[in-house]
Amino acid sequence: MRGLGARFWRMYASSATSNLADGIGRTALPLLAATYTRSPLLISGLVTFAFLPWLLFALPSGALVDRVDRRHAMSGANVVRAVSTATLAVLVLTDLANISVLYVVAFALGLAETVYDSASRAILPQVVPAERLDSANSALTVEEMLGQTFLGAPVGSVLFTLAATTPFLINAGGFALAAVLMLTLRGNYRPVRSDPKTSLRVDIAEGVSWLRAHRLLRGLTLVSAGAAGLSSMTSGVLVLYVLEELRLPSGDFGLVLITAGLGGLLGGLATPPLARRLGRTVVLTGGSVLSAVTLGLMGLTRNGYLAAMLFGICGAGVMTWNVLTMSLRQALIPHELFGRVQGAYRTLVWGAIAAGSVSGGAVASVIGLRPVFLLAGLGCLVTAVLLGLLLRANAGDLADLPSSEAVISDQFGDRDGSLPPEQMPEAVQKL
Repeated sequence: MRGLGARFWRMYASSATSNLADGIGRTALPLLAATYTRSPLLISGLVTFAFLPWLLFALPSGALVDRVDRRHAMSGANVVRAVSTATLAVLVLTDLANISVLYVVAFALGLAETVYDSASRAILPQVVPAERLDSANSALTVEEMLGQTFLGAPVGSVLFTLAATTPFLINAGGFALAAVLMLTLRGNYRPVRSDPKTSLRVDIAEGVSWLRAHRLLRGLTLVSAGAAGLSSMTSGVLVLYVLEELRLPSGDFGLVLITAGLGGLLGGLATPPLARRLGRTVVLTGGSVLSAVTLGLMGLTRNGYLAAMLFGICGAGVMTWNVLTMSLRQALIPHELFGRVQGAYRTLVWGAIAAGSVSGGAVASVIGLRPVFLLAGLGCLVTAVLLGLLLRANAGDLADLPSSEAVISDQFGDRDGSLPPEQMPEAVQKL
């Protein structure tokens, strides 16, 4: 992790605080929903409402991120998150909360996330040099897994058993602190635009057109959407799977999630060296196969220990995907277009998550919870095969990526990451 620079670690501190708060809330929210209803369809609807903003607002959010200082966008999004979770805590405390209120809060948090996530991904190439993107993404995704799952999940579960309002109050405080920490990052992170007077609609169309014309990223988007939609069939009913199929108490829900955090931690740390040794194609495809197989096997067991172990291995495979696909997008997408292209990508991928989650709830209502995991695993195995074929067909584009590090040094004579943020967009447009 050497050479990432002080600016990266300031961003890292804010991101770690935000993700810990997010992890606490993500664990407590379905547990709270389970106190209002045990309907698989209604519970899965909570995940759908959290991801629905990506389908509706990812494109305008991405265009916004390409117009404003990305540091301010991240900070503002966390303020919205803080207000939303604090409001929920008050409603729970006064017995005014219900499943409908949870849907509204989940939607508000998802809307803020469309801005935060797009900005956090777009700002990274302005903070670290191109040759450090894999390491920086690895650090951030490991930290995200640690905060949201390995630390946030058990803390959220324990706090919820003590008092239903406590995790949401701490959640709100964490988001507020993260917003302040992000403002300590020095520099200008507003992207340089060739034509700053274009309309939002024109900006969005430009991002969509670029993605549609890029053969590798277009295919990666479609495969990712398929895999995300299939795997999310399980995410909406996971809390019911733990409580009803594994017959574990609510306090153990976070412990089951810890295994995914531990697997993700190991997968995130191992991904950069494995990719250097074996190549991105092998590691990406292998990780996808691994997560698909273990997800399907979860549908064949009622043993809590075995299910937790499989969940951890699945988390390692998913983390491999997260690290490498993000680095690919950051290396291939022109910096000026990143927010918009990322918005188009996330519209399809995270929109598929919203659809997949509610589909999983509907399937579980008809044939049960465990078959959902089996069907999702089989479907993800098909998408893993398609991913391998896609990467093999575009091997030339992937092979060219390592040499793209020279773009920065060729144009600016700098390889240590000390480029001022306002110069980075031009440097990475060719990556």
